[in-house]
This record gives sequence, C-alpha cells and structure tokens, in this order.
Amino acid sequence: MDELAHFHERELRALMIASLDGDGGAYHQLLERLTSHLRAYYRHRFARIGHGPTEAEDLLQEALIAIHTHRHTYDQSQPFTPWIHAIARYKFLDYLRRTKSSFKDLPLENAHELTSNSDMKAVDSGLDLQQLLSKISSKAREAIQYVKLDGLSVSEAAARSGMSESAVKVAVHRGLKALALRIREERRT
Repeated sequence: MDELAHFHERELRALMIASLDGDGGAYHQLLERLTSHLRAYYRHRFARIGHGPTEAEDLLQEALIAIHTHRHTYDQSQPFTPWIHAIARYKFLDYLRRTKSSFKDLPLENAHELTSNSDMKAVDSGLDLQQLLSKISSKAREAIQYVKLDGLSVSEAAARSGMSESAVKVAVHRGLKALALRIREERRT
C-alpha cells in the first residue's frame, strides 16, 4: 500500500473508531470524506457504462445509508477501507442486477472490474450479510435482524417475535457466534 493510501486508511479508521465511541464530530468528518471518495468511485463506474451522475448520486446515498445502518458490524481490529469498498462494490453490483443494466452495457475492456480480486478479498461479496444470515437458524436470524439491524430493544424484539427477552438475548449471542464462525470460514476460502 503506498504512503498516501496508508495515511487515508489510518485517518479514516481513526475517525470510524472515534465515531463508534460516540464522537459525533468524528462521524461527521468521516461521512464528509467518504461522500467525496464514494461520489468519485460511483461517477467513474457509471460513466464507464454510459450512465449519468444522477444514478451515481442515488447509489452514493444508498451506500451511505448502508454504512450508517451497518456501522456496528465493522470489526475495529480490521482495516477500514476494505470494509467500505466491499459495501460500495456490493451496492454497484446490486444496482446492475436490480436495474438489469446488464453487464453487456459494460465495455469489454472494463469487464475485469466486475470479477477482479483486489485487496478486499477477505471482505468480498462472499461476506454479504444476507447470505451469511441465511446460514444460521431462523430464530437467531430474526433476533439479530430485530436487535442489531433494526435497532429494536430486546423487549421490543421479544414482543415482536413472541420469544422471551432472555431467549432473544441468547439467540442474538448464538447467532453472532455462528456468523463469526461463518465469516472465518469464508475468509479461509
């Protein structure tokens, strides 16, 4: 990694960790830097397939919402920029699938971008959250969805799911352990 990229990784990671610790100013700075970076990322990709800046801005907003919603899943012991790039790349590929902006719209000389492995191998699309959640029990998946992803309290999740509060806590704990195991397995392959 070149010196500039290393500096950006250190700076962005520090801002993310500070924001996770409740520093609103750090979170604001992080979002400003990510907005600038992701806007350029999406505009470049959309220009290559003949789409305009409007689609890039829409996808930028989707990515920022995903980052905000899933920021609690960031593992502070890991590099930050691969985590962000995995989200950005997933959102772009998801857009192509969703809009049927088929891969035929991508010039042949750029097709490698859709399948190339970069330095994000460990956090590539194999770590897609929905795919991982589908591999754990429905009880754990529901508890994690309510408590960790939707932000409900344990008592709200219990009321919604029909489980006791302690059952929700156990399901979340076991589900997160199962997800961690799946992630380690995915990284080994």
